[in-house]
Parts: sequence; structure tokens; C-alpha cells
Amino acid sequence: MEQREVVIIGAGPAGAVAAALLKRQGHDVLVLERQQFPRFSIGESLLAHCLEFVEEAGMLPAVRAAGFQVKNGAAFACGERYSYFDFRDKFTPGPGTTFQVQRARFDQVLADEAARQGVELRYRQEVTAADFDGEPTLAVRGADGASYRVQARFVLDASGYGRVLARLLDLEIPSSMPPRKAIYTHIEDRIDDPGFDREKILISVHPEERGIWYWLIPFSNGRSSFGVVGGEERFGGADADPMAVLRAMARAAPNLERILKHAVWDTPAGAIGGYSASVRRLHGPGYALLGNAAEFLDPVFSSGVTIALRSSKLAADALHRQLGGAQVDWQTAFADPLMVGVETFRAYVQGWYSGEFQDVVFYEHAQPEIRRMISSILAGYAWDLSNPFVASPQRRLRMLSELCRGSDAPPEAA
Repeated sequence: MEQREVVIIGAGPAGAVAAALLKRQGHDVLVLERQQFPRFSIGESLLAHCLEFVEEAGMLPAVRAAGFQVKNGAAFACGERYSYFDFRDKFTPGPGTTFQVQRARFDQVLADEAARQGVELRYRQEVTAADFDGEPTLAVRGADGASYRVQARFVLDASGYGRVLARLLDLEIPSSMPPRKAIYTHIEDRIDDPGFDREKILISVHPEERGIWYWLIPFSNGRSSFGVVGGEERFGGADADPMAVLRAMARAAPNLERILKHAVWDTPAGAIGGYSASVRRLHGPGYALLGNAAEFLDPVFSSGVTIALRSSKLAADALHRQLGGAQVDWQTAFADPLMVGVETFRAYVQGWYSGEFQDVVFYEHAQPEIRRMISSILAGYAWDLSNPFVASPQRRLRMLSELCRGSDAPPEAA
């Protein structure tokens, strides 16, 4: 049986960054990835906060050199209404710009950087069983089909939507988020609209159904990621052609029909449904769950990669102390602080679909300081408890929404 200090399941952003952070602190790390990189993934519009973890992992120079599209904020549209938040104008200190990335290339850059720093990565390795009754032990099926076992002092699950340990250890519970579906593609966008800002993700709301929204994420090579999200029942069932549904939905939004009038729809559409997920616990004896392997909310504010990288940092710090002989309470060192940001994002995701946050986003008379606080959250700084809209997200959002709905005068505070 192979003996390792730390085994990480998954070589995506959470796994690669956690591996590099631990390796930089002198630990032996093995990463097992089920797929062969590069591979397609959605989640292409990063938030500014996540670059702090990329930098700490020693990967930021390689990411900058890759030539990804710079992103400085988020724009919102509904009919003729338009609003935007500039991440450089925010309440919380930290980076104010980030990138919009093709995930196949971005994830490959991070994985390659982890390997360059000395992390061992093995692709096409499927974890088929896990035993945590004694020393953590994983059963693995390799690329050649042969099975082997690996014993570790600790296992981090960064398997994303694969949710390896959540499935094997029966940790999954129903998400608090209603089931929704996303249909998406990549296009040659050929955008010449003078009002379109390639340095911001564009989130558009269906002009008649506030629960349906679209993303348009421009890349640096003249292409864009485009998708629509809504209730599963709204997309015509399992027999519906995803591209036909996506094109019809795009035509229903006048701003998108105008912006994408020259687009070349040259890539088959994909679909993913029921993606919101949760677990009964984020850690146990010998393991912890990172990012989407534990909790995924919704793609609307692009929070997935940021939550994943925040979890990587918290877990790497806690595990480094534990491997050094310290007694670590994983609930207080990892789970509780991680959930501060998850619950903040959850409040704003729920507020988006209820319409409360849409009222705030499109309000024309917001006080600059309030907009800076909201901009910080949209930039990923959802753990900054000095921000009132993080410290009490549901209450503050509800109060602010009521002010926006009920008054044409600028709200002084919420």
C-alpha cells in the first residue's frame, strides 16, 4: 500500500491551490484527478478576492502571463435598465481586478504550477472507495484500469461536482436552493456594440421573468461564454434541443439580441441541472471537503471558485498546524469561518431570485458608500465582517430593498 502525507482528490483550482500551499510549507502532497487536463468547465468569471489565494500559492505570475481577459467588475441589464459595479471602487481592501478565463486553460495553468512546485499530480485516477475508520485509505482505479490503495495522514476532497467523499461517505443532503438549470455555450462573439464593456461580466435579466437570467463573459480572444439560467421546467424538458432553447432565450432579451447580432454560434450547447448541493458536515476524522465538493449555491455571482479557494486556504492552514502536532478544531478553524462567506453569498443569491437584490442593483440613487459595500461582496470579499452587508446580509439587504422600492429619494443608510 502506498503511503503519503496528504492526498488531494481533484486537480481543479481548489485542489491545485491547496496542494501548492501545503507543498510550500514542506508537506508531501499527492493529487489524484479523475479526468485528463485540459478539460472543459464552466465558472469562467473570477472574482477579485480569489487572486489573493492564487498569489499566495505562487501562481499569479503564470496566470498573468497566460493572457486572460482582465475583469474589473460586473454589469447588469434588464430591458433598457443598465447598472454596473467597478471592483476597484469597493469597501474592502484587496485586489480590484481579476480575470475572465477559459477554465480548461486556467485550470491547466494552476495544475502545472502546482506540479512545477513539486506536487505529484496523477491524471485519470478515479477514487472508488474511502475508509476513514483508521488511517485514511483510498481505493483508486488508475489510467490503466488497475486498482491500488493509498494511505494518507489526511485527505482533502477538491473533486468539485464529482463530490467524491460526499457520495462515498453518504454526506449529501438536499440544498436549500430550489433546483435550477443552466444551458450554455461558447461563441465567436463579434461584438461591436459601443456600450459593451469586455472588462465586465454582463448579467442580464429576462424582461418578463425575473427568475431567468443570462451570463455573457467575454474572453481575450474574441470569444465569449454565454448561458441562461432558470427553473428546470422553463427549458422544455429532456427532449428539448439545448441550442434551440438557448437561441430562443437570447432573442427574448432585446439587449442581448442587439449585442450578439453578429455572433457565430459554432459550439454545441451544454446543460447542467440540479447543481446546487450541500452536505451534512464539511469535515470528519481524516478529511475535509473543499469548494464545490461540499457546497455549491448558484452561478449568478460567480462565487464558486472564490469559495473553493477560500476553503483551500483555510484547510491548508489548519492541516499544516495539525501535521505539525497541534490539536486543531476543524469546526472553528475551517468550517465556521468558511460558512461566513457561503452564507453571505447565499443571502444575495436568494435575494437575486426574490427580486430584492435586483431592486438594489438597478436602483439609480444609491449612496456611493453603500455601493462600495455591495461592490466588495460582488468582488468576492464576502468574509469581511466590517462590511455591514456581510455582518447582517439578510436583514441589511431586506431593509435596503425596501428603501429602493419605496422611495425615489436616496437612502441614507440601511
